[in-house]
Amino acid sequence: MSEKRSLANYALVTLKGLAMGAADVVPGVSGGTIAFIAGIYEELIATIDKIDISLFKVWKKEGFSVMADTYNLKFLGALFLGIGLSILSLAKLITFLLDEHPLLLWGFFFGLIIASIVYVGGQIKSWNFGVILAGIIGVIVSYVITIAEPLSTGASYWFIFLSGFIAIIAMILPGISGSFILLLLGSYSIVLGTVRNFVDALLAFDFSALKDAALKLILFMLGCVVGLKVFSKVLTYLFKNYQNLTLALLTGFMIGALNKVWPWKKVLSYHTNSAGHQVPLLEKSILPQNFDGDPKIILVIVLAVIGFLTIFLLERFANSKQKNAI
Repeated sequence: MSEKRSLANYALVTLKGLAMGAADVVPGVSGGTIAFIAGIYEELIATIDKIDISLFKVWKKEGFSVMADTYNLKFLGALFLGIGLSILSLAKLITFLLDEHPLLLWGFFFGLIIASIVYVGGQIKSWNFGVILAGIIGVIVSYVITIAEPLSTGASYWFIFLSGFIAIIAMILPGISGSFILLLLGSYSIVLGTVRNFVDALLAFDFSALKDAALKLILFMLGCVVGLKVFSKVLTYLFKNYQNLTLALLTGFMIGALNKVWPWKKVLSYHTNSAGHQVPLLEKSILPQNFDGDPKIILVIVLAVIGFLTIFLLERFANSKQKNAI
């Protein structure tokens, strides 16, 4: 049976979903990191892993309420409500900030990920050669992903499904950005553009455009659902049997991802985003003094500290809630 929560608790889960959704929109930032820091990561993975065809049998035999409690569907509903609302409402804001204030936004996320590394790494209970090796592998894999050259492909339906399948695996892994994986696949602008087209068509009552956008979104979400179900079993097994190795690997992922969120970059190539703007595609991390323009070092450091404190205070709040519950 699922954990009993009050309405306020479910509202808090929705807020955590909002934060996850916002993070997943940004290439380089992982919603899985937010879930881990927010204290809902293992519950999310375990809940997804538990869902199977027997859900419908329980629904038919004992009713919807028992089914929802048995499979923790209220938790999932509250969380995915937050994620969905965040993606629909913040997609334009995040892309605006990336276009207009990239240094400050990346500075904030750099501090956030530094704090996440400290937190997740601190959960490792014992260190040995295997744990250290797992961490190194995580760093290498994540770093290689950040410097990989994106693919270029069309917006076929099968490719949109595949994009959802692959991206959702990254989205639930702390340190690996699902949206950055979409960027590497060449489908980031396609997916973000589809979300924007869906909202615009809905507001304009353009049912022809709405049908096309809805079909693409359904295929993408179906890919996400299949990817979640497949990979949740792997993560559940790893956490149950190799927790320290898994935590080390995830910590390594986040360390390697720092290359992507380092604020000061030299642009090597551009791509056109969903709004039709030219934005950086391939970039190289450089020192602030070599940045072409105002490096805004003080402001970036301030935003990085705010990002760090955001995670630090969230961790302290979560720990205090756990102690009060005991």
